[in-house]
Amino acid sequence: MKMLSLAVGLAVCGLLKAGPVYNGLVKAQEVRVRDGVGNFLSKLKAGKTVTVAYLGGSITAMKGWRNMTTEWLQGANTNATVKEVHAAIGGTGSDLGAFRVGHDALRHHPDLLFVEFATNDGGRKPEEIWRSMEGIVRRTWKQDAQTDIIFVYTITAAMTNDYLKGFCNRSASAMEQLADHYGIPSVCFGPRVTEYLAANKLVMSAKEYENAVSKDDLDREKKIKELIAKDPRILFAQDGVHPSDKGHRIYLVSVANGFREMWNVPAVNHSSKLSKPFVENNLEVAKMVPVRPEMLSGSWRRLAENDTKAVSFANRTGTIWYAREPGDTLTFKFKGTCCKIYDLLGPDGGQVWITVDGIRTKRPVPRFDSYCTYHRIAMLGVYDGKDGVHEVTIEVDKNEPSRQSVAFRLQNPDAELSSPKYRGTKFWPSQILLVGDLVL
Repeated sequence: MKMLSLAVGLAVCGLLKAGPVYNGLVKAQEVRVRDGVGNFLSKLKAGKTVTVAYLGGSITAMKGWRNMTTEWLQGANTNATVKEVHAAIGGTGSDLGAFRVGHDALRHHPDLLFVEFATNDGGRKPEEIWRSMEGIVRRTWKQDAQTDIIFVYTITAAMTNDYLKGFCNRSASAMEQLADHYGIPSVCFGPRVTEYLAANKLVMSAKEYENAVSKDDLDREKKIKELIAKDPRILFAQDGVHPSDKGHRIYLVSVANGFREMWNVPAVNHSSKLSKPFVENNLEVAKMVPVRPEMLSGSWRRLAENDTKAVSFANRTGTIWYAREPGDTLTFKFKGTCCKIYDLLGPDGGQVWITVDGIRTKRPVPRFDSYCTYHRIAMLGVYDGKDGVHEVTIEVDKNEPSRQSVAFRLQNPDAELSSPKYRGTKFWPSQILLVGDLVL
């Protein structure tokens, strides 16, 4: 009882800092205006040149609501010039977004920043989402307090139960609490999509048609396509995640409605909002530091500029290094609380041992997963803990990771997994992601 009384007393005195509490699912609403985007709209209506950056995952990276929105804004005022900054990377969430927002979006000095991570943050805890999303917000306004921000919430087939009940999914609900704190407007795509779904005017994924045709049917693919072609309903997304052109146009209607509702909201200087953070450990100071040659030991090489991976990713990552042999190591020291490696995953990816302050991981960490029929940008977790000076060594293991997790995606798994494409122990780091600084 005395211990409990002491804890209560300390909390009242402010000696124990309690963070925000997740309030549960938030009522879904297509547009929440809050403080609007008056800075951006005043420039647009005045016919000035404006820059719009889109930070997000694959739903934003694909041709769809992003470029449609840019075109709509260009048409909203023919005297303005709207420049688009494509800052989306498929398969990534706001955790990586907090580290890369400076390089991919803010260096272009956007007047408006869209942030879309509700889908890829779907499996993360609210506290983790707040930490990275707030880092994006605060870093943006520290650079320019006149930059407006809009949170955008996409919807997938897995989220429809929540939205049909009138609620945002968990990740969007967490983001709404942060948006309330900072007065950030939001556009939620769920209500409009599920309105079509409830009226039987839309099908969320092709699975409904696939389930209607036997897997043993020799004409299965043809019959599935025929069912889709005959159905007057909109097929929202083949996979239930990445919208078709018609699905993206539904998204655009929600975005356009958002701008209409915010059209006359006055401009706001956001600097005063930075006085009180939502969570104390947010990633406002997250940074990217290039891997340097002196950190590398073994048979490392820079990825050639004409290598297909460099062509595809170097505009995001900068110089990409690759370890050619087991035993190749990357070693450095940093002072801070968080460290990750910006790298690639791929079909010939290997696995690595991570040692921090003399403590080695219990097993090697694969740079390969169930999506690795191709190479893509990824993030390797290294350390997240107490502030201090930490020594890191990452070593390429001699063994390859199991490739079986990708087998279900292949037409002939046995033959394909034994091919050179799926053999190797490669590791492709480019940047060290830090909340802190390198120790030289």
